[in-house]
Amino acid sequence: MTEIRTPLRRRPAQRRSAERVQRMLDACAEILDEDGYDGLTTTRIAQRAEVAIGSVYQFFPDKRAVAQALALRNLEVFGERVSAAVAGGTFDDWSDTVGAIIDIFVDMHRTVPGFRVLRFGDVADVHLLDSDADNNAVVADRLRQMIVETFAVHDTPGLARALAIAVEAGDAVLKMAFRHDPDGDPAILAEAERLIHGYLAGHINES
Repeated sequence: MTEIRTPLRRRPAQRRSAERVQRMLDACAEILDEDGYDGLTTTRIAQRAEVAIGSVYQFFPDKRAVAQALALRNLEVFGERVSAAVAGGTFDDWSDTVGAIIDIFVDMHRTVPGFRVLRFGDVADVHLLDSDADNNAVVADRLRQMIVETFAVHDTPGLARALAIAVEAGDAVLKMAFRHDPDGDPAILAEAERLIHGYLAGHINES
């Protein structure tokens, strides 16, 4: 799995410091929802989180680093929810998890502060999660590891390639679904699932 370097200047050593960092991330999410990435500043983050500006710079060098930490938190939440859904579900094969994964993504888009703007970081930088890989590649890598561990499938270059293509295609269609409908156009969401599931099921049949 891709090892992602932390954007933190230093890790909070005490619970109080850790809670302060989380407040900064929550503030970042709220500002993103209100004014987008262009409206995000370290000063606004400090004010919203009710911390001194020095506290922000104690942990983050700039607003990009705060957004990176929030994107990583989004990725962790997404991964945890997908793992729980896959572990608790009954699927004939791993390609049948597509619907559950899309449902989790859509729910986060609707309910997780800042997610509809930042998601996994593209609004700030396509390499926000990892300087050596684009954000979709990092997401695909997380899904690949989960599928290999849960379904005991062979970890092959073909699997990695199929998931990379599925994530890229899914990202494009899901963006389309939310372009004019804040809750996601139901017809386009259904087509996204059909498209990606059909592609991955075809990959299994060809393997």
